[in-house]
Amino acid sequence: MHDALAVIGGSGLSQIEGVRVRRARRIATPFGPPSDAIVEGELHGRTVYFLPRHGVGHRLLPSEINYRANVWALKKLGARSLLSVSAVGSLQARLRPGDFVLVDQYVDRTKGVRASTFFGDGCVGHVALAEPICGALAGDVAEAAKALRLRLHRGGTYVCMEGPQFSTRAESRMNHAAGHAVIGMTNVPEAYLAREAGLCYASISMVTDYDSWSDREEVSADAAIAVMKQNVARVTALLSKTIAAFEDRPECACRRASQFAVMTDPKRVPRATKAALSVVLGH
Repeated sequence: MHDALAVIGGSGLSQIEGVRVRRARRIATPFGPPSDAIVEGELHGRTVYFLPRHGVGHRLLPSEINYRANVWALKKLGARSLLSVSAVGSLQARLRPGDFVLVDQYVDRTKGVRASTFFGDGCVGHVALAEPICGALAGDVAEAAKALRLRLHRGGTYVCMEGPQFSTRAESRMNHAAGHAVIGMTNVPEAYLAREAGLCYASISMVTDYDSWSDREEVSADAAIAVMKQNVARVTALLSKTIAAFEDRPECACRRASQFAVMTDPKRVPRATKAALSVVLGH
């Protein structure tokens, strides 16, 4: 039995071509409803779950997304690995609109309005995030991109801003000067929650613009959408190729990330909290 794999699609990606759809799953979670129904299907002999991050029709602002419910529901369904797809602005000249970036680090510049952990409500836990991306899963994506001859850059820091407004020029120049690679609005806390849940996580960033760090550039929604539409066929091919070659890794360290995270005496953890955590922690 192969491990199930989940895909969260961002702006411009509402489905994965080629997936044989079995059914749509509406999952109730202790944290409220996910962004939308989760499509369960099969691709290359493997169960795949697809969830549109902003909901069908792009209804949710980045700050309105229920990240905990999304990750919890995918783990509850049996997903063990999670591929995230999102649109980003480039902070460096070498990362051109239309390129793909496999980020490996994050800088969190959200404003604290997003629930960023499964812990709390009577249970304290701390998970290491020095390396927030699963290197093995990212490697699978990189190999698939190479086979498809896509322009993909491996490595780089993703700055996660609150949004929904784009950066001021001063903010963008600061991020450019710091050497960060891309800027987006949705990978935090998604990546952090995936680590708490013991999911292998990799993020495919689709560059749509140069943000506004250059005097010659100024990001706009219409220009970004145009590039996203051009990229949909390529990112779909990339996902399909990655899933076709994907190999189960039951011993990946990502899946043991929360093994010793809990600091609270189990006898003092409230029953409801323990029930919610049992899904993501597995113990």
